[in-house]
Amino acid sequence: MWVLILLSILVLHGDETLASDPDPIQDFCIPNPKFGAIKMAHLSILPCKNSSEASTDDFVFSGLKASGNFTETGLATIPVNPTIFPGINTLGMSFVRADLKAGGINPPHFHPRATEIAYVVQGSVYSGFVDSNNRVFSRVIEQGEVMVFPKGLLHFQMNVGEKPATIFACLNSQNPGLQKIPSAIFGSGINEELLEKAFGLSHKQIGSMRRRFDPKKVT
Repeated sequence: MWVLILLSILVLHGDETLASDPDPIQDFCIPNPKFGAIKMAHLSILPCKNSSEASTDDFVFSGLKASGNFTETGLATIPVNPTIFPGINTLGMSFVRADLKAGGINPPHFHPRATEIAYVVQGSVYSGFVDSNNRVFSRVIEQGEVMVFPKGLLHFQMNVGEKPATIFACLNSQNPGLQKIPSAIFGSGINEELLEKAFGLSHKQIGSMRRRFDPKKVT
């Protein structure tokens, strides 16, 4: 029944409803594993269990006790969404644990469908975002401090301390999306001549960037 109502709302309101997560129409919706997700444009609708079948364990997540696997940039993330944490389904949120080695970076990126608020659990992290006028808002945030990154704006982080840093971030969409700027530019297959003219780089330099950000497309 919940799925039918939500589908009706999406049809009636069209693109307007896709601008943000729909409001829940019941207390909670624990996904029923017996049924697959219904894919919409930017939303996967997960049919609910009967509320009487929900348990306390559905609302507790224990997967953030340790860091994830680190990348070559010194970043490790554990993103959490309704697929792995059923209790947040339909609540319009997701979150992530991010760990940065000393000197590690979270490269410039943005979330097209969510505002992010980042809390520094430990460490000193240079954080910031760029607005649509190319103005940079940045500073070092310390343990216990919070910074907000407005929806759709490019933002970044770098551990400027001598010890590892840990960040806990929450986003106001269960499907915020993630666009990493380096990969989007050099790993997406954009015409090479265009990239050379846009960035003033040589054919060799473009090839080097492509090998770094999308080695599958360059031999």
